[in-house]
Amino acid sequence: MSDPDPLAVVAQLPGVPEAVDEARQAVDRLYRHRVLRRASPAVSTESSLRGARASAAVEGVDVPLDALRRDEVHDPLVQGALRASAEMGRMGSTWRKAPRQVLARLHAVAAAGLAPQEALGRPRTSDEAPDLLSLGPAPGAADTVARMEGLLDLLERPTKAPAIVLAAVVHAELAVLRPFGTADGIVARSAGRLTLVEYGLDPKSLVAVEVGHLELPYADALRAYLEGSAEGVAAWVQHCASAVTLGVRETTAICEALQRG
Repeated sequence: MSDPDPLAVVAQLPGVPEAVDEARQAVDRLYRHRVLRRASPAVSTESSLRGARASAAVEGVDVPLDALRRDEVHDPLVQGALRASAEMGRMGSTWRKAPRQVLARLHAVAAAGLAPQEALGRPRTSDEAPDLLSLGPAPGAADTVARMEGLLDLLERPTKAPAIVLAAVVHAELAVLRPFGTADGIVARSAGRLTLVEYGLDPKSLVAVEVGHLELPYADALRAYLEGSAEGVAAWVQHCASAVTLGVRETTAICEALQRG
């Protein structure tokens, strides 16, 4: 990545500017919804709940929303997704300054009950990692550490790229590298959403973007990214932009339900 702003290059790939612009307009429309004048925190809370449910469902653990509300679901992956979702709200301002610390914390809460205590928040040392989405083998532990350094460097560089592009790259790298070896998908989607919040697209964390990922062919889009071609990377960023647009639709439905009382 010798380019001083590699994300700006990604932002200009064919089809990306239009998809990003459409998503941004959808978010702008959502933020003008009259319900948000009085009920923004309630909408954000419901969006987080739906997002956590969808994030677990992407990994194959699909539970009813009502059962989550009644606290009847004890699956460790679902509980991890809920904890990661809650933790996001507390880690926001740290994300720009100390992303490594945030990722370790997200993993510690997401993987509790799935990984041994001593592995929580720590990079995997094994070259093996679960392949829940059939993406193929993860990079070895040493390669993963090197690529994680590159990703963290990218987060600290100034960029002219929109938040969706940065969020897409953060999300994809974490999802394909599987740096912890457990709950990596939960961490990846949480970090993607956190990037949208902290880099200005969705500062109130209203958009249930994980619902969009669940509705779209998520694993196929990640496989396109893994190809490493310009077309594959563009396809993944367009997928992420579409997930934002669908997430806005979900949150608009939350607003409408609150409006009806």
